[in-house]
Amino acid sequence: MILSVSRRTDIPRWYSEWLLRRLRAGEVLVRNPYRPGQLRRVPLSPAVVDAIVFWTKDPAPLLPWLDELDGMGYRYLFQFTLTPYGPEIEPGLRDKRAIVETFQVLGCRLGRGRVLWRYDPILFTDAIGLAWHEARFRKLCKALSPFTDQVTVSFLDPYPGRPMGGLRPPNALEMQELAAMLGQTAKEYHLSIVACCEAGDFSPHGIGRAACIDRARLERLCGGPLRLGADRGQRPGCGCCESVDIGAYDTCPSGCRYCYANRSPARTAARRAEHAPDGPLLTGVPSPGDTVTDLPACSCRDGQLRLF
Repeated sequence: MILSVSRRTDIPRWYSEWLLRRLRAGEVLVRNPYRPGQLRRVPLSPAVVDAIVFWTKDPAPLLPWLDELDGMGYRYLFQFTLTPYGPEIEPGLRDKRAIVETFQVLGCRLGRGRVLWRYDPILFTDAIGLAWHEARFRKLCKALSPFTDQVTVSFLDPYPGRPMGGLRPPNALEMQELAAMLGQTAKEYHLSIVACCEAGDFSPHGIGRAACIDRARLERLCGGPLRLGADRGQRPGCGCCESVDIGAYDTCPSGCRYCYANRSPARTAARRAEHAPDGPLLTGVPSPGDTVTDLPACSCRDGQLRLF
């Protein structure tokens, strides 16, 4: 089983203590975001969890726990989003110079193949255009390329009912111009570059299609073949293999203006207030009417399914 931690919220940044408590306990409850009365009990033994994929904009709070993770026998890698936007777009993050240093520390510890850089979403405003991105992408490539071997890019996706407040995606021509710049710059810094869930073809610029939860990379991490199918629950164009996500929507207080995972600051604050570091759920508690289903405890190592 591949554990996704998490597409729905930034667990390394905001909930590291809770995560470590759940790993020590050996299980976690996850509420179905679309059927709230349904819970899944997910086993977390290292014998069952083949690898953990962390998604984060700032894993600094998790770094002190990495020795314990290693000692418990977990294999893991990071999808690390680092953009040049300031607090007017990403208000809840630390100064980006400090986050760059965290990226470098993590890359030194884990190696280039386990800390994967995400430069996304790419967006435009009245003040942010192609030249703005070109200068800042190059600067980040210079700072990060010794510590990662890949950069993933994507363009802003407006979500229905969510005001963008002056943020906009590049148009088709702008995307191609950006792709040419991104591909050439990544090549100069010896970075593989891939695009996540994009309908356009950017291969003429050296940009491949992303598999953010990538079976080949995970097999290298695990030291052998994994029996993993495609993740059919993701957006069109997603190349990820299947995983189990243990996060919850409306729980990340970073406040990024483009975020799809939070409906409103008020709801996020209310959900975060229900968080308990020692709770079995990321937020809230099981209700008497909830249905709890045990997820089968299985590893996908060695090319065959093994039940424990």
